[in-house]
Amino acid sequence: MAYPKGTVRPLPPEVPDPYKQDFLEACLVLEDSPKASAALSRRNLQAILREKAGTKSKDLYDQIDEVIKTGAIPSHIQEGLHAARNIGNFAAHEIKSKVTGAIVEVEPGEAEWNLDVLESLFDFYFVQPAISAKRKADLNKKLKEAGKPEIPQSPPRHLL
Repeated sequence: MAYPKGTVRPLPPEVPDPYKQDFLEACLVLEDSPKASAALSRRNLQAILREKAGTKSKDLYDQIDEVIKTGAIPSHIQEGLHAARNIGNFAAHEIKSKVTGAIVEVEPGEAEWNLDVLESLFDFYFVQPAISAKRKADLNKKLKEAGKPEIPQSPPRHLL
């Protein structure tokens, strides 16, 4: 019997395409190819860092350093970014073990860790700002009705 593949990692509606599509594809191939899943996650990670964090560097290693140096990302996400950088390298480059000489493969748990890091970034860049914006809009409506000044719009995180 054949069963359709599906993901057990639903994404919040605030996560837009193409991030959502790449993430779901990385989930779908995880069981068959952790390496392919890690490579898709790496691509998604680079796109988020470039487009949401405003990094200028071309390679992932430098992009992660750029983001960490800003201090804008919480420490638990920083640690995940360091891990994702290394796991992504195993997926994208032929790296050999210094002990056995065998090519270092991406393990399923490592590819899942990449997905966890992406979920953390989705929460940081999309979900929490949307929740905050909704709360602020509700409060501003109430303030306006009470004749009080509204809370001003804050700049995007990557510009702080």
